[in-house]
Amino acid sequence: MRPLFLLLCATLTALAAPQRPNVVLILADDLGYSDLGCYGSEIATPNLDALAQQGLRFTQFYNTARCWPSRSALLSGYYAQQIHRDALPGLGGGGQGVRPSWARLLPEFLRTAGYRNYHSGKWHIDGKILPTGFDRSLNMQNQGNFFTARGNSIDDQPVKVPADEKGYYATTATTDHTLDCLKDHAANHKDAPFFHYVAYIAPHFPLHALPEDIAKYRDKYLDGWEAMRAARFARQQAMGLTKTTLSPLEREVGPPYAFPEAMKKLGAGEVNRPLPWAELTDEQRRFQATKMAIHAAMVDRMDQEIGRIIAQLKAMGAYENTVILFASDNGASAEIMVRDGGHDTQAEMGSAATYLCLGPGFSNAANTPHRRHKTWVHEGGISTPLVAHWPAGIARPGIPATGLVSAIDLAPSILEVAGVPAAPTMQGVSLRPMLRDPAATVRRAAFSEHNWHDYEAHGRAVRAEGYLYIRNHRPGQPWQGPADSVRSPSHQALRQAREARELTPAQADVFLAPRPAEELYQTAEDPHQLRNLAGDPAHAAARARLARLLAEWTTATGDTVPAQLTPDLFDRDTGAAAAKGKKGRGNSGGTPAGAERQADRINAPGPR
Repeated sequence: MRPLFLLLCATLTALAAPQRPNVVLILADDLGYSDLGCYGSEIATPNLDALAQQGLRFTQFYNTARCWPSRSALLSGYYAQQIHRDALPGLGGGGQGVRPSWARLLPEFLRTAGYRNYHSGKWHIDGKILPTGFDRSLNMQNQGNFFTARGNSIDDQPVKVPADEKGYYATTATTDHTLDCLKDHAANHKDAPFFHYVAYIAPHFPLHALPEDIAKYRDKYLDGWEAMRAARFARQQAMGLTKTTLSPLEREVGPPYAFPEAMKKLGAGEVNRPLPWAELTDEQRRFQATKMAIHAAMVDRMDQEIGRIIAQLKAMGAYENTVILFASDNGASAEIMVRDGGHDTQAEMGSAATYLCLGPGFSNAANTPHRRHKTWVHEGGISTPLVAHWPAGIARPGIPATGLVSAIDLAPSILEVAGVPAAPTMQGVSLRPMLRDPAATVRRAAFSEHNWHDYEAHGRAVRAEGYLYIRNHRPGQPWQGPADSVRSPSHQALRQAREARELTPAQADVFLAPRPAEELYQTAEDPHQLRNLAGDPAHAAARARLARLLAEWTTATGDTVPAQLTPDLFDRDTGAAAAKGKKGRGNSGGTPAGAERQADRINAPGPR
């Protein structure tokens, strides 16, 4: 009798225990703030739109403006520069950096609670994938051609590529692997919860899309980027997603890097500035409109594939208790380049033989209403969509969540809903209160940094209380673009316009020296950050509070202002290489930020 009683008790206990939710984290690559229908786009994204309508859209989600730092922040819950995932001279940063041992990724935590962990798509974080806690993985290492699997790996082993890859497309292949993992889970591990990280490469360049998807949008953008920005902004206003004004179209701002050889390879249709649409030739208008059509096709196809994942979740009875999160690693990209297999001007645009990038005109429109692009720490680079869907856990679906959110907040949020304790020093905070109440505030501040890009430029910023506060620790140095940009004809033309006093203060900002040591902007009233209020007595109290916040973060993370400058690698005026023998990045010519306090050994949360 007693064994039967114990079995009954165990059964009842199991039935009473709440089931841990599954989690699917979906990441797009280089997706602009307004590229989804639920954020104002004309692109067909019905599956993501439905998730947003039945869940939450976040209006102030911030990342790092670049790929690998954002990805490491998403999966670790720490600021990228503290865990060697940002470019720091002398510390082996950037894409080659190795995380400290204490910066564990999500799957390692979730595995302790019985989760199965799967990865499908792009990685771009340091090291092998399976040792970080994933049970299965497809690593899309080939990011230069959407029509081949060459260079990819499965479970950390190279993929054997068939001779005939007809029908292969990276976005679809990512979903195929996702479905294979989910079906296997349903068949063999149905009693265990799962975490699945789905990282699409789309819509990152090269612009490669399926012909049937391109056909939907081929003539849709012939009215140009100004018309597209205005239409998207109007829809955003109607949705209640923005209370700001539409940022000005910055015709003098081009790609973050100058690639004159790429411009020659791409032909007469390419332009490297968002010039007024009416000033372009017919050839240029058609070329640019077709590029945007391919970008739209890539987003459309990604949404279709997400629809397949949703259908599989429903088929295996997991949909209602699965947290689905969708985000982008940074804003749309203004880059223009030709890599990998090159570019055939005679090939069909969007095919494997072409290598196209969205460029500054339509990327500006993709980031509506914000200014600037990927790599810039302006809103266009760091503000992107975040959609959350969880039928069992979202109390008020369909209402925009307006609070400040950072990429580092996703890891602790996932851990909390999974019932897994986060590391006490994890810098992110849980968004669980916002799932219950979209108006809730979970963090008061988001921090960002800029150390180096061919030139020393130590700056720090905090976004809080409706303000952006910036400390320029090298105020004597201008914040111009990298050396290849300085060498470009467009930069020289900009310099001539400045000398002729034809530039507005905003246009001449790149040349400003000395810069103010402190900058303070009201982000709602001055969304484009043109009126510095740091010296305004009416805002002195706010300036002091944000300065203290930034100081707290600096102390907690071991950040420092190096006493010894890292010498520039290039001349700031001409872009020419530094004199022979001059020391620069990666050597003893300077001191990396945080080196004096061994910042890479500090495991602390900082202010939130």
